[in-house]
Amino acid sequence: MPDSPRPQPDPGLENPAPPQPVHYAEQALLGALLLDPQQLKAIGALEPGHFADHSHAALFAAMRTLPPPAPEAHAREPLWLNAVLHAARPEAPGLSAAYLHSLVHACPWAGHAAAYARMVRAEHARRALRMHAQRLDQSATDTTSPDPAAAVLDQADALARYLDELAGQFATHAGSLPRTPMPTAPRHYAGEEAVEEERLLLASATAHPAELTAMRWLQAEDFALPLHGALFQCLTAQVHRGEPIDVVTVLWEAQQRRLLTTDITPPELIDLLSTPVGSPEHWGERVLLRALLARAHAVALRIQAFADDPANTPHQLVTGSRRALADLTAIRARWLRTAPPHPPPARPRAPRPPAATRAGPPAAAGGHRTTR
Repeated sequence: MPDSPRPQPDPGLENPAPPQPVHYAEQALLGALLLDPQQLKAIGALEPGHFADHSHAALFAAMRTLPPPAPEAHAREPLWLNAVLHAARPEAPGLSAAYLHSLVHACPWAGHAAAYARMVRAEHARRALRMHAQRLDQSATDTTSPDPAAAVLDQADALARYLDELAGQFATHAGSLPRTPMPTAPRHYAGEEAVEEERLLLASATAHPAELTAMRWLQAEDFALPLHGALFQCLTAQVHRGEPIDVVTVLWEAQQRRLLTTDITPPELIDLLSTPVGSPEHWGERVLLRALLARAHAVALRIQAFADDPANTPHQLVTGSRRALADLTAIRARWLRTAPPHPPPARPRAPRPPAATRAGPPAAAGGHRTTR
């Protein structure tokens, strides 16, 4: 009878990832507390949720709920170990007395419990910072949010508050800037809708240049296409100089700035500027909103890179992340200076035949304004 086929080992289990340093710090801390329960008073504000390993968190939670034994009784018999094991097993059934003894042997020095606890807190801070950055990234890239700007700013505020909490938990030191290589900044997304809105802004601004004086919250760097940003600079420069503005004068200004290349010819630029729809303010807000979300996405990626670098201390994480958030704060201030909500302009439509008249009371005057 042929041998039955043997199950093939999972390739991913042949070479499991080695434990990270925090695993040994957690083991050393728990071993120290099993050896000397009185060290619980010296480890500071440590919580079960700070542990990366679920079983370790259950053991520490059990230690926090049990009264530590008297040193004399603890030296005579292992009542403390048995009580901790019994209290932790409902949350971590796989725990055994043998594992608790291995934790004792994994502790180099019980008197260093406070140092081990600082390591556990530092690693938890890194994980929590990564979580905040991921939430910021999700809010910046969520295309289903009814108010993406508010969602992004709320997450940025939550991240800033966490950084303030973190700054008060760890001491400052020299060399506070992280040396983490920064990821390549993501390109500002230039989809068809974004390009069309930028074109409509340039055309409407050419038709109504006076409105640009109240739009200092918009900058050339906010545009998805650099060419559109450069054309916007042409318009704002002409407005600043008090020059007459129309499609021909803007074309001439673009030529002076060497913008007429194979990317856009004079007839193409004339065509772009000759189809105004709506107000520059509305389209400017759309451009700035996309820039705000793109900046939040880039900031989130930077902070995640800091958190993913184990060489960074908590203080370095705070310093680097605050600098990254400052880039978002600058564009946020400009977003908050935008004009109050106003109805979006109607797209051009084919003319409709006049409706038939009918008797009745006159329509009431008035209307309402929609919000963004």
